[in-house]
Amino acid sequence: MRDVHPPRIKLPAGSCDCHAHIFGPQAKFPYLPDAAYIPPDQTLEDYIRVHKALGVERGVLVQPSVYGTDHSAMIAAMTSGKFNFRGVAVTAPDVTKKQIEEFHAIGFRGIRINLASKNRGLSIDDAPRLAELIKPLGWHLQFYAPVSAITAVEEKFTALPVNLVIDHFGVIDCAAGMDSPNFKALLRLLSRPNVWMKLSGPYHVSKQAPLAPDVAPFARRIVDTAPDRLVWGTDWPHPTGQWMPNDGDLVDMLAEWIPDEEVRKRILVDNPARLYDFA
Repeated sequence: MRDVHPPRIKLPAGSCDCHAHIFGPQAKFPYLPDAAYIPPDQTLEDYIRVHKALGVERGVLVQPSVYGTDHSAMIAAMTSGKFNFRGVAVTAPDVTKKQIEEFHAIGFRGIRINLASKNRGLSIDDAPRLAELIKPLGWHLQFYAPVSAITAVEEKFTALPVNLVIDHFGVIDCAAGMDSPNFKALLRLLSRPNVWMKLSGPYHVSKQAPLAPDVAPFARRIVDTAPDRLVWGTDWPHPTGQWMPNDGDLVDMLAEWIPDEEVRKRILVDNPARLYDFA
């Protein structure tokens, strides 16, 4: 595993990485037989080592598509007592109220709908039922999809009665510019009071490795639009990234993306505490 350089900026106490994954060990937690990709083992111990180096004190684990609806690896990490975790699940369409309540007791606070994966999973058509099921517990629905796929079903999306979290900058293309229809659509969505977004995965929107300088103006415009409905994540260990960042660089990008330290604290500490129900 590559070394993580210490960030130049110090994260505020209680900072949360709101998007990361645990993989393996495969001998104990095997992937789907038809998994779209096969990542190397990146275990809880690896996660803790990296995040301590970054100064992150809270974490949100997101169920990766290669595990389908088998959350064994995530649950083992979340119940280990070794880190302060919340989780985002990937359920079957017919998940029951009892199953959701069991997930809630473990620390899950959302369900992810992945419209970008090659592995078959939940669809936008499953969202209304899931939203009604999770609403009493204060959970959210998280969407990994290009913003163009969301705007294609915008009426159904915006009618959902829970908080909605868009992954990875809505997978916009920074090369298309700030006047692109997709970026304007993302800002329009973020003007709605129940739409959130993750400042994560710059390699999904920029080809300018390894520091993605072209992301900064987009991030600042997004921060101006919805500072109370943004969270940040590393997407560690970057299983589908188009290029591999150093996680220390990902922290340092925050100085350009969110220059105001008070707003940075809001996005790193206060917003995650509300969205994920951290004590």
